[in-house]
Amino acid sequence: MSTPRIVVGITGSSGAVYALDFLKRCPYDKFVVMSKWGKAVMKDELSLEDPVNDLSPYYKRAFADTDMTAPLASGSNHIDAFVILPASTSTIGKIASGIGDTLITRTAAVCLKERYKMIICVRETPLSTITLEQLTMLSREGVVVMPISPPLYYVPKTVEEYVQGFVNKVLQHCGVPMPDGWRAEDLK
Repeated sequence: MSTPRIVVGITGSSGAVYALDFLKRCPYDKFVVMSKWGKAVMKDELSLEDPVNDLSPYYKRAFADTDMTAPLASGSNHIDAFVILPASTSTIGKIASGIGDTLITRTAAVCLKERYKMIICVRETPLSTITLEQLTMLSREGVVVMPISPPLYYVPKTVEEYVQGFVNKVLQHCGVPMPDGWRAEDLK
């Protein structure tokens, strides 16, 4: 059995630390696409000089968001999940409208038409009614919509624990085995 292929789209919404934690901890083959503004946020929030190169130990290959000839732009190349983390509301709007003008939005269009798993981790608050409607439409199409909202029932003590709590949920949706959940002992 082959190793699952996970595409990670990083857009210009705040929350770069979540993408970094996901890349570090996801054990599967990861392919990264970072938008121009995703790179800017990675530089600002994580102090990375060259985000694509600096993150290279954590992924198999990166593709430019402008590369519409990348294999991710074709449904003939199977992927197991497309995780957009963080997802900007602009990217969500394009995906919901069927606009595939970048590799991130084209990969999303491929996932929708091929019925591949797509997870959109939106990091914005409050959300406009337009964005809520767009997310509802995408959810009806099978997209997993995960607002970045760390679980607090584990009583995290550090920022890293907050980040890991949310990323654990994303990893679980990608098929990565996770430890038992909250009050799991009551199910035994």
